[in-house]
Amino acid sequence: MKPLQFLILLALVLFVSAVARENSMPGGWSPIKNINDPHVTEIADYAVTEYDKRSGQKLKLEKVIKGDTQVVAGLNYRFILTATDGSSSGNYEAIVWEKVWEHFRNLTSFTPVHA
Repeated sequence: MKPLQFLILLALVLFVSAVARENSMPGGWSPIKNINDPHVTEIADYAVTEYDKRSGQKLKLEKVIKGDTQVVAGLNYRFILTATDGSSSGNYEAIVWEKVWEHFRNLTSFTPVHA
């Protein structure tokens, strides 16, 4: 790698690190500022759909109540969401791991939340 390319890459890495540190504690969860963002809804819908495939349930996403992200090798999304089976609604906590650059998503947890 040429010295100029290396310096540009190093500057970019340092900038991204500084921004990440400013917005969240490394490894910690940070609140999602806009839970109505279309990408957030897409991830939450993926969580419900994937849970349905694995469990045989027939849930449908109603809404995202709150959410957090965690920087890992990609992003973990943690949601409290409401889903319905057509006759009753329930709250669930779902965690989805996403690596956008690899077009990768994985539902790592989906559990009922009892108030």
